Amino acid sequence: MASRWFILWSLLFVATAAPAQDDKPVLLVASPDLKGAYSETLLIAVPSANAHFGFILNRVTHTRLAKMFPDHLASAKVVEPVYYGGPQMPDAIFAVVRRNPGAQAVPFFGDLFIASRREAVDLIIERMPNDARYFAGFVVWEPGELEEEIDAGFWYVADADPSLFFRRDIGTLWNELVTRLGNGHAPPRGPGFWSVRLRGP
Repeated sequence: MASRWFILWSLLFVATAAPAQDDKPVLLVASPDLKGAYSETLLIAVPSANAHFGFILNRVTHTRLAKMFPDHLASAKVVEPVYYGGPQMPDAIFAVVRRNPGAQAVPFFGDLFIASRREAVDLIIERMPNDARYFAGFVVWEPGELEEEIDAGFWYVADADPSLFFRRDIGTLWNELVTRLGNGHAPPRGPGFWSVRLRGP
């Protein structure tokens, strides 16, 4: 576990450094042709050294923090369910907030901060429970991997907007964005938004 946290904190530390002019956070919108685990996803990818890391934005789960952490009474204050952020460290919770909460949170991009250590996330839950969005896990791209995926046509790319982390209509946003960025080629979408279940600890 210690090595996994070291890798994450290394990614976050490098990501907070000044990026190159043309190396900035991006919004990734899955192409309609992309199948599998990332089908119909929206992701924010943030550069970190030669790699990228980020979160899936539109995989809401059926699980609330109060269910995952029944012994942490403040978790019951969080109204929204947890979002599935990606396959890396899916048993860890990350809090993304719109202002600096202190408590070992680090700058993410724009005006966003991110907390990953348990103590920092707990403090956010206790002080500002519904000013954050909570993600289980994250996504990592190895050096050059994201560029290869974009060149292969897996993703439509747009500027990263920090406000997307807090959109209430995130369940319908993929269809809107892929229609706009893909010249109207989005397939029809039914009312049932793709969702997943998380198991508690």
